[in-house]
Amino acid sequence: MTNKDYVKPGDFKPIDLLAVAAAREVNDGEVVFAGTGLPMLAIMLAQLTSAPSAVCIYEAGTVDGRPISLPTSVGDARCAYQASIASGLFDVFGQLQRGRVDLAFLGGAEIDQYGNVNTTAMGGYYPMGKRLTGSGGNNDINALAKRTVFIMIQEKRRFVERCSYITSPGWRIPKWPEGDFVHKREVYGKAFRGGPGAVISNMGVFRFDDDGIMYLDTVHPGFTPEQVKENCSFDLNISRVSGKTELPTYRDLELLYNDIDPEGIFLP
Repeated sequence: MTNKDYVKPGDFKPIDLLAVAAAREVNDGEVVFAGTGLPMLAIMLAQLTSAPSAVCIYEAGTVDGRPISLPTSVGDARCAYQASIASGLFDVFGQLQRGRVDLAFLGGAEIDQYGNVNTTAMGGYYPMGKRLTGSGGNNDINALAKRTVFIMIQEKRRFVERCSYITSPGWRIPKWPEGDFVHKREVYGKAFRGGPGAVISNMGVFRFDDDGIMYLDTVHPGFTPEQVKENCSFDLNISRVSGKTELPTYRDLELLYNDIDPEGIFLP
């Protein structure tokens, strides 16, 4: 078995492909801000494969930890194992504000064609909307990291033409007070650093064109571009599909199940 022996259909689960696809977004040497769950699987796998020099920041306050096995959350004491810094929220969000974070992994309840994300309220904020968990660090992380990768479930009600509430800014956002959608650079000025780099769903991998509009880059095995488009509420561009998403390797699965998450905390 080599590092490039790809698994056969049926030998992997959807969550395996999500974790591996996310890990491949990490470049060696980058500073990566990760949250609980799939982002942890992704950064730990990246550090064991293609990005051994990547530095992970966990939201609760550890920098460059190298846990022996997967922490249960960003507040787990295992995050601090061999860490360069073990402090708190104030310090790690200060790293964001200083522009030190290259890549951040996030999730959301809704995402629109420009990469705006909603984690606050479905159907509007008040009075009829359904309240969600709120921003947490989503807004700060997405606004201040140089690049963001979102990991989300693919549903028509989640991939929408316009978010019912914008928690975190994408590439094109409404400019106050007119409300016209303009490029994020125009609103942020000198504070502009970047925006969403990719969206990874259980059906495919999406990226953004020069106008900040989402398009389908690769489609996961078992799906067609047309099926992915049917699960978006906006007119998704599928003309730029480059092919199938690269499958995990047997080495990837061995690392995920035997080294990273042997307790089955997030992997079934």
